Amino acid sequence: MTQLQRQLGNTDIYLIDQMLRGRIKPGMKILDAGCGEGRNNHYLISQGYDVTAIDIEPQSIPNLPAEKFRLEKIEDLSFPPQSFDFIIVNTVFHFADDDAHFERMITSVWDKLKPGGILFSRLASSIGIEHQIQQINGRRHLLLDGSERYLVDAELLRHIPTQIGGELLDPIKTTIVDNLRAMTTWVLLRSSYPQPALP
Repeated sequence: MTQLQRQLGNTDIYLIDQMLRGRIKPGMKILDAGCGEGRNNHYLISQGYDVTAIDIEPQSIPNLPAEKFRLEKIEDLSFPPQSFDFIIVNTVFHFADDDAHFERMITSVWDKLKPGGILFSRLASSIGIEHQIQQINGRRHLLLDGSERYLVDAELLRHIPTQIGGELLDPIKTTIVDNLRAMTTWVLLRSSYPQPALP
């Protein structure tokens, strides 16, 4: 294992891209919402960033003090409004039950983001695999890998920022994984002026 591998661990390559472009800076307050075992906060914590994490499972978070981890759902975040400069939601949104659940998740996270803050998300989508998935109900689909997910599309991902007072910081980027599922990177900048939440 190289020194770089030891430093970065299993950090998502698309999050590393955000770091390399200077979007995560010293002094920022960072929330890893749906952190799992902490793969995306290991490096940040090792570099002294102010990282807080939540998950619905009491996972073991490397190097994270107990007061920096909360056991809670993403749609019911208990932090004060506008608490964070950068929020990571990696492979979480596609576990929504339906449109209403997805909107609660988005609204909850967005409420905790400071004006000028960034929401970084990776989520399953239907982009590029529209003819390979089976609709179950609404946006819930059965994928070829046998999993069932809530799948967004490009139109929805472009529409949401206009509803919540944000803008796409990067073009929508999707990776098709072995023709079985599609994973989309969705990066939003919160505008400095308040806007209504999703209807």
